[in-house]
Amino acid sequence: MEPEPEHGALSISLASYLRLLRRNSNLRRLWMAQIVSEIGDWFYTLSIYTLLLQLTGRAESVALALALQVLPQTLAGPAAGVVNDRLRRKHVMIAADLVRCVIVLSMLLVRSRSMVWLVYPLLLAETSMTAFFEPARNAVLPNIASESEVLIANTLASTTWSVNLMIGASVGGLVAAFVGRDAVFILNALSFLASAVLIRGMRFDEPHAKSAPPLRTRDLVDFSPVIEGIRYIRSHPTLLPTVFAKAGELMVGPSWVIFTVMGANEFAFHRAGIDPAGGAMLGMSILLGGRGLGALVGPLIAARWAGSHDHRLRLGILLGYLIIATGYSILGVSRTVWMAAACAMLAHAGGSTVWVFSTTLLQLNTEDRFRGRVFAADLGLGCLSFAVTAYAAGFLLDAGFSARSVAVTTGLAMLIPAALLASLLWSSRTRERLPDAG
Repeated sequence: MEPEPEHGALSISLASYLRLLRRNSNLRRLWMAQIVSEIGDWFYTLSIYTLLLQLTGRAESVALALALQVLPQTLAGPAAGVVNDRLRRKHVMIAADLVRCVIVLSMLLVRSRSMVWLVYPLLLAETSMTAFFEPARNAVLPNIASESEVLIANTLASTTWSVNLMIGASVGGLVAAFVGRDAVFILNALSFLASAVLIRGMRFDEPHAKSAPPLRTRDLVDFSPVIEGIRYIRSHPTLLPTVFAKAGELMVGPSWVIFTVMGANEFAFHRAGIDPAGGAMLGMSILLGGRGLGALVGPLIAARWAGSHDHRLRLGILLGYLIIATGYSILGVSRTVWMAAACAMLAHAGGSTVWVFSTTLLQLNTEDRFRGRVFAADLGLGCLSFAVTAYAAGFLLDAGFSARSVAVTTGLAMLIPAALLASLLWSSRTRERLPDAG
């Protein structure tokens, strides 16, 4: 049997993250850009939702906003993949940041109920820019980090996202309350500007841009590069299941619905001095806190075990699916908010591990000239799955199913991608043993 392919096996410790940031100025700039823009995004998201509720009084307006923050990333994926494989990805990120800065500032024009309609095309445009930015950010990482640093960098990005979520979601409301919604819009616009400045200071080679043909307008609607990318993914056994890994996280979309409903109905705090609305918010915040903590620690622990071994990264995705299934199944029968929060923490520790490990595998096993299209497909498939499953969870709840039963159903549904991946892993290991039979 041939030895397992490895990409610079290493022991990952907490010191590894600090050392990487200290030595790698390009990665440090990209990481700082992530911090300022993501915290600004959480501030902004809370302000958008409260603005819509205030001006319309309808929850469906928030649901539409949620859809417009997910689906465009699927629809814009093919064009985003082609652009990222033809142009310098550094320039794509800068352009996306600058356009988003202008878009967010345009939200200041929404001053009355008659102007609410403007929120939706602006959200559509902003999310479309995210569809260009995120594949570029993932695709450049192997250009600025060595193979042995890729998993460390991805784990750092994931834990940073979790911390940004906890900071942004908890502090965003306070900032809006004390300085006003308009100030939040301005701060988020400035965060995109700061991100563009940080990325502009990065210096690295982009071989794909040197050999790629010039980008023409008709290339944005020409599906031949997309079909070429699909053929590339299909021809690589490692890439095919991995590009679907995030789409297999069937709990991401339902989680927002489940935690909101369970926090309000099942685990609302009833204490003296806490009104019903405050008790519901407190219950939901504890569940979201468990989710954020799990997403923070999951990859930190799993990365130490996996190193940069391809097989362990693939096996880690399977284990992540099973951990998600366990967490959501037990969540449905939890009797206290703290037990429910622990289940959320367990499940999303597995979910974050799936995210980090699948991203790392794609980066290590994709040729530079295809990386933009591969990550556009990775993001688009995931966002489509998140939107569909979120709608399905809402439909079941509206049909009279309890949030507990929807949580258990979500956990059991995770066994489907787990079984499919287990079958693929078994088949690949069997094929690796065949030469030894002779």
